[in-house]
Amino acid sequence: MSKSGIVKYHVKLSYEVDGLVERADIIGAIFGQTEGLLGPEMNLNELQRVSKVGRIEVNTNSTANTTKGDALIPMSTDIDTCALIAAAIESIDKVGPFDCKFTLDAIDDVRAAKKDDIVRRAKEIKQKWATKTVSEGDTMLKDVHEGNSGKVMTYGPSNLPCGSGVFDSSWVILVEGRADIINLLRAGYDNTLAIEGARIDESIKELCNKKDHIVAFLDGDRSGGFILKELKSVVNIDYELRADSGIEVEELTPTRIDEILGPIAKEIEGGSKPKTAAKTEDKPIADLASQIYPNLNETLEAIALDGDKKEIFKVPISELVSKLSSQSGVKYLVLDGIITQRLLEGAKNAGIECVIGHRVAKLTNADGLTLRTFSELGVV
Repeated sequence: MSKSGIVKYHVKLSYEVDGLVERADIIGAIFGQTEGLLGPEMNLNELQRVSKVGRIEVNTNSTANTTKGDALIPMSTDIDTCALIAAAIESIDKVGPFDCKFTLDAIDDVRAAKKDDIVRRAKEIKQKWATKTVSEGDTMLKDVHEGNSGKVMTYGPSNLPCGSGVFDSSWVILVEGRADIINLLRAGYDNTLAIEGARIDESIKELCNKKDHIVAFLDGDRSGGFILKELKSVVNIDYELRADSGIEVEELTPTRIDEILGPIAKEIEGGSKPKTAAKTEDKPIADLASQIYPNLNETLEAIALDGDKKEIFKVPISELVSKLSSQSGVKYLVLDGIITQRLLEGAKNAGIECVIGHRVAKLTNADGLTLRTFSELGVV
């Protein structure tokens, strides 16, 4: 982008193509298939000419028969124009002769990110200043400030970090560590208790037996999934919440914490019963998915199971369709990827009854096969 164009937004999209293509093919599809959709003044070429759109960055990752990746479009337009461009790109259904699917992942406000950096730096400056100040007046101010958000206390023989509200509240929020407790206190939630490791302390089990509702709020990374699995094996969890993918609870802003916890708090304190993770008829499938997901996520692999939910095989997604052509007895197929039309046909030919993945592409002739995503089943 030229010096006259100040980037305001990053439009981020992901894509999957049912064939082998190159980066230049993706860029060509983005420019060619959006041309004229929104009028000449909204063509990407024209927006680049007037420094409203910067250089489009595309990453590709090819397997044996598919190409997937992501695209980033820097823009200095208003948010409405960003949304229109994103919608136009999502309408692309072909790259060369191959079917494809574009999905908008995010529209990041670059200026907001700069604000976050400024706030983060300001906190560092404040912390350094506070630690070097020993006057009585500053100590009093610090006490008043911390009093607004509660204090970190300890619970049980193991002295687990907790918020002061955990003793009196009818519900408890289980998090991973002390830093999570502090961050939730800043957001106004003091009925918190830290697990402090994958091993679940006996005092946690005892406390949970006394509470009406148990909420697990864990990091959005792989270890958070392992801890959730261990926690569910010893405690009845009413609500399973995760930070955004790749983000730890201690890193969330108070606003984001309230977006995640607020509806649950309102529901509990309003007296309603906890929601189930999925539809009643989906519970067996949800249980299966929750068991497999922690070890399958981010592996780009697929697992096939029989009617007794016993594993038949595990292969990379790139080999899945060819593997299905020579297999029988598979009832469930769980994959770390997208359920495509090609995979659908292979699954139907193999007599599979249920397929679970991260996302379902635009499909035809899907009757007779149960298709579910991890999100729909309440796993993520």
